[in-house]
Amino acid sequence: MALRKGLTRWRATLCIALAFAALPAAAAAQRADLEKIIHRRVLANGLEVIVVENHGVPLATVEIDVRNGSFTQTPETAGLAHMYEHMFFRASRRYPGADEFVERAADMGAVFNGSTREENVNYYITVTSDRLADAMRLLSASFQEPLFRQDELERERQVVLGEYDRNESNPFFALTQALDEKLYPGHAVRKNTIGDRDVIANTTPAQMRAIQKKYYVPNNSVLILTGDVDPAAAFAAAEREFGNIPRGADPFVADPIPPIPALTANDAVIHEAGVGAVTVFLQWQGPSVGKDPAATYAADVFSDVLNDPNSRLQQRLVDSGLWDGIVVNYYTLNNTGPITISGQTSPQRLRQALAALYAEIPKFATADYFDPEEIAATKALRAVSSAFDRERSSGFAHTLGFWWSVASLEYYMGYVDNMAAQTLADLTGYASKYIVGKPRITGVLIDPASRRSLNLTTAELMGGGR
Repeated sequence: MALRKGLTRWRATLCIALAFAALPAAAAAQRADLEKIIHRRVLANGLEVIVVENHGVPLATVEIDVRNGSFTQTPETAGLAHMYEHMFFRASRRYPGADEFVERAADMGAVFNGSTREENVNYYITVTSDRLADAMRLLSASFQEPLFRQDELERERQVVLGEYDRNESNPFFALTQALDEKLYPGHAVRKNTIGDRDVIANTTPAQMRAIQKKYYVPNNSVLILTGDVDPAAAFAAAEREFGNIPRGADPFVADPIPPIPALTANDAVIHEAGVGAVTVFLQWQGPSVGKDPAATYAADVFSDVLNDPNSRLQQRLVDSGLWDGIVVNYYTLNNTGPITISGQTSPQRLRQALAALYAEIPKFATADYFDPEEIAATKALRAVSSAFDRERSSGFAHTLGFWWSVASLEYYMGYVDNMAAQTLADLTGYASKYIVGKPRITGVLIDPASRRSLNLTTAELMGGGR
């Protein structure tokens, strides 16, 4: 075990050293490189079109991202955004057959899919570059003229309910839902991407059309074309296939998204299941990328530094044997993303492990907790990983679509530069503002017998570390 840990640390140190050497070039060149390959245009109807050239392989990806998702939900509509995603690849006025979309995509040799997240829904299709215009025509038909056939709705409803059943069989699903109820009081439905079973079971075509009319408008969407594409030809095809779609009303002017209320006190939840190890989640409300973008850069550097095997956190908590593993994460969102510290330990070590973690958290705001060289190396690794991300065109389309939806393309364009500007003071300032001494939610997943043996209570977890 000692040898394995030594090798892990040696590899991590080597990667950090290599990344540190690459930092100046990667940080300085990223925006300039992006501006060479990313071309932008906004059509008259408000649709933003982003074209990214990468002629490495003769493939192209067409992606549509819509600012929709669980953040627009109420209890009465929980799951409709996800249900709409499943209906997107079904019959349209141009292709009315029940399986015509799938058949035409198969004829192109296409790979296609979609996903629903908190603040965006995306759809993409990847084809050989000579079929780019055909792929755009297929997605355009689904975007602007879906039919929402009742028979297809019934079929997709069963698929979504099957996903729901699979999630419910996972003990982490119930725990994370309970954590969201505590972390976002009264607004947890806006983080529930899969939705509510009863809402899904009773979805109607009229509800689907209401979502289309409200959110699936060009001025609330982005079209991304990546890969072996010619920008001039791509923009011309975008104008031809999407330029005649009427602009819609801004969905967030008439119906603004209410702010998530700040957490005011510690809380806790314990979920019992037949598990071996004990899993612990500590969560705080993190920054909004729209309201405090500077803190989101600090959050990413902060998390990466603490996740490094050589960090003080890992040495004191994991190398000591108290925890089997500890992960620190911030999820960037406009509507209050969560900060999470998660880890696994045994029932026998749980109280000692928690005490050590609670003792460590106040140190996050002290200047001597972070090594400046660790910070610099972490920023270098982010710069290098961002550069690698651009090499796979389909994945890069997803990256751009996500950042366009939750922040802006400009946020992404400046990401590495802003990451490189983060200082020790930025990290400790972020920890002071959002973590140290701030209300948190603690969640524990444990087997029933171990909980009884420990007499573990939520009151104990709520008061721990204070």
